[in-house]
Amino acid sequence: MRLVFAILLTLLSLFYFLPFAIAFNKKRVNSGAIFALNLFLGWSLIGWVVALVWAMKDEQAL
Repeated sequence: MRLVFAILLTLLSLFYFLPFAIAFNKKRVNSGAIFALNLFLGWSLIGWVVALVWAMKDEQAL
């Protein structure tokens, strides 16, 4: 039972930080800000979706 709980907790944590993982993989300059948004507001569905959209959005070239 403890193993199932540990695996479930690990999978949920990975899903929770999915926006940060996407931003980090895309080598975004603002991945630290996405991490902070995800960490502090990701518990609300709105904050998590905003972080996900921000991570997926293409960066504008100057």
